[in-house]
Amino acid sequence: MLRALTLITLLLAGGVTVQAEEALKATLYKNPQCGCCEGYADYLRQNGFEVEVKPTNDLTQISRKAGVPENFQGCHTMFIDGYVVDGHVPVDTVRKLLSERPDIAGVTLPGMPLGSPGMGGEKTAPFEIFAVTKDGKTPALYATE
Repeated sequence: MLRALTLITLLLAGGVTVQAEEALKATLYKNPQCGCCEGYADYLRQNGFEVEVKPTNDLTQISRKAGVPENFQGCHTMFIDGYVVDGHVPVDTVRKLLSERPDIAGVTLPGMPLGSPGMGGEKTAPFEIFAVTKDGKTPALYATE
């Protein structure tokens, strides 16, 4: 009882620092030969995410099983906190997804747009990130960055 009272007193007095935000844990599946996917994982790590990278030759099947239609797939598929994030989705959109918690399967940035996180080149147009539905309907625009 004394320990509990001491802890409560320290917390109320601000004597104990509690880490407000833990690193978000993600699992990223990628083709074994793809280097830009490693670049995307590094980008996420630099932004406070803990990323486990798993090379696979079944990426299309993994994306499809997660609900991402083939013509909306990116070059890697990540799972984070109950959502799928397909392709080079900017971290601001990933954070938006995780904070808003919409009733969708996840988000996708189709293809490999130049200038997107982890990709080389210069960004030539806004990135259109789509919401992946749970019911198999065509993805709708979720965010533009």
